Amino acid sequence: MPTHKSAAKRMKTAERDRQKNKRVKSNLRAAIRDYKAIKSGQEKAAEFKELTSVIDSAAKKGVIHKNKAARTKSRLSRLIKTK
Repeated sequence: MPTHKSAAKRMKTAERDRQKNKRVKSNLRAAIRDYKAIKSGQEKAAEFKELTSVIDSAAKKGVIHKNKAARTKSRLSRLIKTK
């Protein structure tokens, strides 16, 4: 248990932030999974715009690194061309 009042507060805020990051990451993974499940190329192109928004949002919040966001978008954009 925390000894100081500030340590107790820090524990609460850290747990709150952890839950928030967990929620954002979970939504991100689900969006990527749903995107990969789409078979049609036209649907993929339309869905890609929404997916990039989710990825950029996670990067802006600091949940994932901006380079990881760019790498993920790059890899997913290649799926549009291949199928």
